[in-house]
Amino acid sequence: MEKRVYEVWKGSNKFILGGRLIFGPDARSLLVTLLLITVPIIIFCVFVARHLRHEFSPYNAGYAILVVAIVFTIYVLVLLFLTSARDPGIIPRNSHPPEEEFRYDSSVSAEAGGRQTPSLQFPRTKEVMVNGIHVRVKYCDTCMLYRPPRCSHCSICNNCVERFDHHCPWVGQCIGLRNYRYFFMFVSSATLLCIYVFSMSAFYIKVLMDDHHGTVWKAMQESPPSVLLMAYCFLSLWFVGGLTGFHLYLIGTNQTTYENFRYRNDNRINVYNRGCPSNFLEVFCTKVKPSKNNFRAYVQEEVPRPTLPSTKEAEAEVEDLGGDQRSKVEDDLEIGEDLLKISQRRNIDEIDEDIRSRGSNGTPHTTLEVDSILGSDHRAPTIRSETRHSSWGRRSGSWEIAPDVLANSTVTESRSSITTKDARQ
Repeated sequence: MEKRVYEVWKGSNKFILGGRLIFGPDARSLLVTLLLITVPIIIFCVFVARHLRHEFSPYNAGYAILVVAIVFTIYVLVLLFLTSARDPGIIPRNSHPPEEEFRYDSSVSAEAGGRQTPSLQFPRTKEVMVNGIHVRVKYCDTCMLYRPPRCSHCSICNNCVERFDHHCPWVGQCIGLRNYRYFFMFVSSATLLCIYVFSMSAFYIKVLMDDHHGTVWKAMQESPPSVLLMAYCFLSLWFVGGLTGFHLYLIGTNQTTYENFRYRNDNRINVYNRGCPSNFLEVFCTKVKPSKNNFRAYVQEEVPRPTLPSTKEAEAEVEDLGGDQRSKVEDDLEIGEDLLKISQRRNIDEIDEDIRSRGSNGTPHTTLEVDSILGSDHRAPTIRSETRHSSWGRRSGSWEIAPDVLANSTVTESRSSITTKDARQ
């Protein structure tokens, strides 16, 4: 049975509804965020907004406070869902490294006995043009691709994300190109919701003071939930309010959280900054790009590709080449020795002929003299295998005899001729 993409997904994401919704690996923290939003609103509607229904001049105008709280909370939850349950801009990883970037390098391997072994190398960085300025992009070993500009690999989700901002544990998802808009709207809306609840709770305390003609302390004793809501909203405002202000600054300067923290002290030129108005238009008024992943699609079987030789296989190949090289060297040495024997045999024949001619004309040499002459010839220096060199490795690949072998053969011939002259004298 064929499997779908989300079933064999190599990232750390979690899928529900058959791959229609994608979350981060820490999606459980999303439940905590839901509780932090819904529980205070429920308390507000039950203990505060319900008592304010008839506190305005139109008798039923107070219902608007309750309706606004419920509708605005639903709006915040929808933004939270759009932020955490969609693809943040994941770049599909490659199943193999890019072939156009292959580069073989030879390095001395100690394990291979000091021989040079080919190894596969990748340029760790590349340069691309962004607004007329060179920007360096890095190679991702996990996804086996060169990351586009402003892309980074999230170690929590184990994916490369376009325009990576940060991984937010409160929404259980990476914040990237496709959900940054909703993330900012969620944070800013949560800030407004905190301000609304805090204001209405403080207004209810004021109503209690006017109705009972008492002090603030008595009014707070009359409605403890209002006091708790005011304290909770005040603390939350420091978090979501500060986060909203920080991201307003990032949007105005066209930065991401990752870039701001990593390159803060590098004094780099921000090549993406196009001016504050254009930066806001880019975030809020551009069309959200479609996802590059179809998680519900069936997995396509790839055509078998020739596998690249691993390091061990490369070393084994080098050893095989080394064995052939050694056999080639031995063959060359045998040819050199045969030539040497032929030259020696020719010199011996000349000596025998000279001895016979001199024996017929003059005093014959004794057997000991001939043996001494032949012995001196046989004691000619021999070529050891350690000093011989072959023609292996030449581009022609021909069976040529190494120059030192021919040189040694010439030395032997010269020494044989000298011996012959001595014998004649």
